[in-house]
Amino acid sequence: MVATGELIRSMNYVDDISATLRRICIAIPSMTPEERARLAEHLRNAATAINAAIADLEKAGK
Repeated sequence: MVATGELIRSMNYVDDISATLRRICIAIPSMTPEERARLAEHLRNAATAINAAIADLEKAGK
């Protein structure tokens, strides 16, 4: 299957997200409990958006 430019760009965005999450995980031990709580809330919001995108991808294929 041939990959379009849009697919490759989108997959690169996902790779960037993964790399960013690795960097965040490295920084967690140096954060205060308050910082960790605020970051966790931001990640929860991002998880909602990621799950919505996955649902859209799965729905579009049907």
